[in-house]
Amino acid sequence: MDGLVSALQPVLLCGYYGEHNLGDDALLQALLAQLPPGVHPLVTAYDQQQVQSRFGVDTTDRRSLPGVLRALGDCRALVMGGGSLLQDSTSFRSLVYYGALIVAARVQGKPVILWGQGLGPLRRRRSRLLARALLPLATAISWRDPDSAELAAGWGVAGLQGSDPVWSLPTLPWQGAGGPIVVCWRPVHQLDREGWRPYLEALDQLAASNGRPVCWLPFHQDQDRGLLDRLIAQGLVSQRLQACSQELVVDDPAAAMEQFRRAGLVLAMRLHALILAGLAGSPCAALSYDPKVAAAAEGLGCGCQDLDQPQSVAPLLAQWQSCLDHPSQEDRIGEQRALAGLHRHVLTELAHPGERQT
Repeated sequence: MDGLVSALQPVLLCGYYGEHNLGDDALLQALLAQLPPGVHPLVTAYDQQQVQSRFGVDTTDRRSLPGVLRALGDCRALVMGGGSLLQDSTSFRSLVYYGALIVAARVQGKPVILWGQGLGPLRRRRSRLLARALLPLATAISWRDPDSAELAAGWGVAGLQGSDPVWSLPTLPWQGAGGPIVVCWRPVHQLDREGWRPYLEALDQLAASNGRPVCWLPFHQDQDRGLLDRLIAQGLVSQRLQACSQELVVDDPAAAMEQFRRAGLVLAMRLHALILAGLAGSPCAALSYDPKVAAAAEGLGCGCQDLDQPQSVAPLLAQWQSCLDHPSQEDRIGEQRALAGLHRHVLTELAHPGERQT
């Protein structure tokens, strides 16, 4: 009877869900698809109504730690679902939040699965000490990138190494020859007023010389939406680029992929914009504000500019021109998809309550 009750209990899926970020929506979609049959998920989410209607799952308010801890008490396992949850770039409080959930689950004797995780950045000494203490509490771990796996291994913690779980989502055939340039850019600390100029000038020249419209697709609605208007207000966008630009808001990852498959080029700063564009077969070029973006660009085999390094217009324009209308390499996409499938293995424990993953 106890086994039956345990099997009927939900599994808590913890992540940055319902925060109006298409990348995290894509991660949740990938995680739900990899859950073993019969597992009932309870998802931490900020915009609970959106997540409930989009995915058909039960939710709890992710911004209320007491509420999430109460929900955990009614669950039989904790899954930390994708992204880089053990990091302090958001804040040290964020790391403490996820640490509290891991400790609470283990105190209650429940499995803790780190699924498709990145590790870091951990800029503070206390953050590294806390993360190093938390990792051995996990009962199964899969990492999304080599750097995270290597850091954990250096601390004596093993785990499967795959690619980002979003690579496991279905692909689409590219149909974008001659199509628009789609821009998935975000505010970043590396680009102040003057730092934006070479990128905007190169984009202006690329669009004008090839007669392409430019679609600005905000991936994080609360952070990226209105970026074009803010850059215009700062006097950074030429009249010519303004005339061929428009902001294009989409509601979910599938709608974003539909835009990518029709694009002649996707210029992505957002990690999951780059991955979804790859899945749509689109020509891609990355702008890396974080090593995770550069790692994904390397896996995809596309051009990448490091935003920490000064750039000039000519090399940017030359790289983007070489990518225009040249779709992503199918073999590279296949490799990334195969690696993303490895994350499914750490979830098998959920199908057999009480058994540890080996």
